Amino acid sequence: MLSRRSFLRAAGAAALVTPFAGFGPARAQSGGPLFRFGVVADPQYAPVPPRNTRFYSNSLWKLSDAIADFNTQEIEFVVTLGDIIDRHWESFGHILPLYDKLAVPNFFILGNHDFSVASDYLGSVLRATGLERAYYAFPGGGHRFLVLDGNEISLFANPKDSENYALAEERLAKLNEAGAANAQTWNGGISDAQFGWLESELKDAQSAGERVIVMGHYPVYPANEHNLWDDARLVDLFTSHDNFALYMNGHNHAGNYGQIGSQHFVNFRGMVETADTTAYSTLEVYDDRIEMLGKGVEVTRTLSL
Repeated sequence: MLSRRSFLRAAGAAALVTPFAGFGPARAQSGGPLFRFGVVADPQYAPVPPRNTRFYSNSLWKLSDAIADFNTQEIEFVVTLGDIIDRHWESFGHILPLYDKLAVPNFFILGNHDFSVASDYLGSVLRATGLERAYYAFPGGGHRFLVLDGNEISLFANPKDSENYALAEERLAKLNEAGAANAQTWNGGISDAQFGWLESELKDAQSAGERVIVMGHYPVYPANEHNLWDDARLVDLFTSHDNFALYMNGHNHAGNYGQIGSQHFVNFRGMVETADTTAYSTLEVYDDRIEMLGKGVEVTRTLSL
């Protein structure tokens, strides 16, 4: 079970009190990045035997090594793109204390497996991970980061007698009728209220002169069976704003990449995959590009802006 100390530490690290400044214009003018941050996707820890390519318990040492590496770098924060655990409520108590060792703020995005707990615990997942709500925004370094909740309309994150569960059944049925590849029970969608919030944040960021990076658990582009149910709607929204630069996600452990003009969609590879090789990244953000520095099986690439 989660200790009181671990819970309070997670809650305190869930948001930045003030926007981070980054390295400043002088550093950028000398050729350095505006700022850096760390990325982890799908640790998907559980104290269970491996299955096929997934080595669930090995994520403890992989994440521990990644955090030790992050602590040697000049980074502003670390984000975990969902599926902190694979199953069982007790798994949170094993993996969350590792984040106590991070020297920088930590941000969680929840994935479908984070709700693979007994129904009595569904309402406690946000509290356990220190989140006031599952979608939120935070600023820093001339950017605005928007975190999406793709579990909001789903069959796994909501009680069966809830309105959102019924809405998830309706949406999934329509996708199945249309023969959509992402008509899967392990995907989800967002509400109209969350979509309105996202649209408002994009407009506000544009007015403030901020570039936008969006983070979610589910991919939205290119088309894939793992995609969020609202993928096309979100891609249309993102690409209609020239201050949108990057969408980041996990969920599809194999990873993926798409580009529309100078706007990028990166699916990070799952840390849970492979017995002895890790997967995580450090992103360096510049005025004209983002450098993805992959570790282990993660890809290194340059995203031109």
